[in-house]
Amino acid sequence: MKKITRKKIEKDTRPNWDEYFLQIASTVAGRSTCLRRRVGALIVKERRILATGYNGTPKNIRHCLEVGCLRQKLAVPSGERHELCRGLHAEQNAIIQAALYGTPVKGSVMYVTNHPCIICAKMMINAGVSEVIIADAYPDEKAKEFFKEAGIRVRTVNKDSNKKRQN
Repeated sequence: MKKITRKKIEKDTRPNWDEYFLQIASTVAGRSTCLRRRVGALIVKERRILATGYNGTPKNIRHCLEVGCLRQKLAVPSGERHELCRGLHAEQNAIIQAALYGTPVKGSVMYVTNHPCIICAKMMINAGVSEVIIADAYPDEKAKEFFKEAGIRVRTVNKDSNKKRQN
């Protein structure tokens, strides 16, 4: 039987840090109660998870899974009329959880399953997030512009080819 070395195992199966945190963000997204898109977010600093968030309604408010989605019923396109949504975005919930428990996020990295919208981008800028790492795109050019202007690096980690590219 061929002996497998530690280096061989790490090279073949061990995810790098970005892949690891995006896998966790994907698992967090599984708690989402949104009928349109499941999103997960992590706030990480020095390779330690500070807070997590998924998109869903505030506590003690009925979930869209129970009452339906108004935006879906009105055929509102993705990225528009956020105020009609019962829920909060994953990034918002992660920032709120950090604030609720007194965890500073200045200088942190936000891992998100989808590119943040403009509302979340503004919150992340003011919260002091220094980098955003995403798995999938989202059609919000204004958010991309704000991140660029604020000097926040945004990277997409392509989970299929394990290649990274900068936005």
